[in-house]
Amino acid sequence: MKAKTILLFMVLLISVAFSGCKSSRQVADTRGDKYGYGHEYGKKEFSRLSSRLKIDVSANDDIALFDELSDWLGVPYKYGGNTKKGVDCSGLVVRVFEKIYDKKLYRSSAMIMDKNCKSVSKKELRTGDLVFFATGGNRRKINHVGIYLKDGKFIHSSSSRGVIISDINESYYERTYVDSGRVI
Repeated sequence: MKAKTILLFMVLLISVAFSGCKSSRQVADTRGDKYGYGHEYGKKEFSRLSSRLKIDVSANDDIALFDELSDWLGVPYKYGGNTKKGVDCSGLVVRVFEKIYDKKLYRSSAMIMDKNCKSVSKKELRTGDLVFFATGGNRRKINHVGIYLKDGKFIHSSSSRGVIISDINESYYERTYVDSGRVI
């Protein structure tokens, strides 16, 4: 009797363990996704994100990051701000990295690069890397940061236009670019 009970328990345990492996649909990376774990993205959602972010979004991308960033587009600039009522460049980066990756970053652009990142070249940029600029009088002092999307595009909070997407190859950003970093 005892052996039958153990065998029955083992069969039940094995069947439960393998019952969740039936999906044939592709499920995108949903870390931190506002829809909840396991939300399946279809063509409509990819199309919406592609249109909003001005990049081609597919199931191979960091959908949770792209979805979160799309919600920040158009938020007005506010020095020291870190909410959707108003945000500055480092406030945007800090909020997004805490929500999506559960990472706490320093609050200034220069400190984020110095303390939270390892330097990577422009050629090595990947989605979620940070791009740093010196837009003030000192061309070596980092005072602006954005989050790299892909295909040369990054999102940031511009002091004149709020949260926008720009191209890292635009002459202004080429001229003011200082470094890129991967959060460690």
